[in-house]
Amino acid sequence: MKSKECLNGNKMPKIPLIVICSPTATGKSHLALQLAQSAGAEILNADSLQVYRYMDIGTAKPTRKEREKVAHHLIDVVNPDEEYNAAVYSEQARAIIENLAREGKPVFVVGGTGLYIRALLQGIIATPPVDENIRKYYKELRDRHGREYVFGLLQKRDPQAALHINPNDSVRVIRALEVLDQSGQSIIALQQKHLFADCPYSVCKIGLRVERDELKKRINLRTSQMVEAGLLDEVRGLLAKGYSEKLKPLQSLGYKQTIDFIGKRQSWEQMLDSINRETWQYAKRQMTWFGADKTINWFRPDETEEIK
Repeated sequence: MKSKECLNGNKMPKIPLIVICSPTATGKSHLALQLAQSAGAEILNADSLQVYRYMDIGTAKPTRKEREKVAHHLIDVVNPDEEYNAAVYSEQARAIIENLAREGKPVFVVGGTGLYIRALLQGIIATPPVDENIRKYYKELRDRHGREYVFGLLQKRDPQAALHINPNDSVRVIRALEVLDQSGQSIIALQQKHLFADCPYSVCKIGLRVERDELKKRINLRTSQMVEAGLLDEVRGLLAKGYSEKLKPLQSLGYKQTIDFIGKRQSWEQMLDSINRETWQYAKRQMTWFGADKTINWFRPDETEEIK
């Protein structure tokens, strides 16, 4: 398989890194567990929701048994009401990789959050600093007209960015609008111009490709399994702990829809349909993101031997 070595001006030896990245429900975690066991490696999470405590079922976290077989890092590191972002992730992940490299342990980075993976490998892009007046303006628009309204603004003004951002993630939608207002450029264009100057890794990326009809079936099956495993009780438990339903993690896939059901804003059937539909939309955005990365080696989930 081809590997991608990031530019490294100081010419220090690069740490080898395996990255398993592809859309949700393609079987990344299962593959990573198999490969890590064979290689004596440890797994570094690259899923932006698995960092949160008390959110196990809806984020499809590795089970305790799986974590006993292979050590996992950056899972359950913050509470749902604590700030966590790509910059924090990159700093923590790089420190873990460095420590494991000193111990001679291989590392598999596994997850579907493309932004976190890019931050780890390439650093954080240089965007304009936050202008509180601009941010306040868009927040007031969101509060007055709803998330759909501000996302509609982004679709009209920066359709390229809108393709890559979850319509429900108003934080990222507003940030994209801020960057556009301040720089006159799409946040996507700034990302594409970003220099890969500080990546100390020799990276081999593995992606799992599943046909669209099959992926839809996998998503529907996983939704059913999450519900059977106790997603409703997990969400009730989060609310009982005092976590606001407005917190960003609780507005994520599966949690938002379950909260709407608990609040009697939609029926059980509507909840299931909404989870499946919005997860599919998310998977399509991930396909766009990862599909643009020409350094990924693509395989089917059943090609484990070929991957090895």
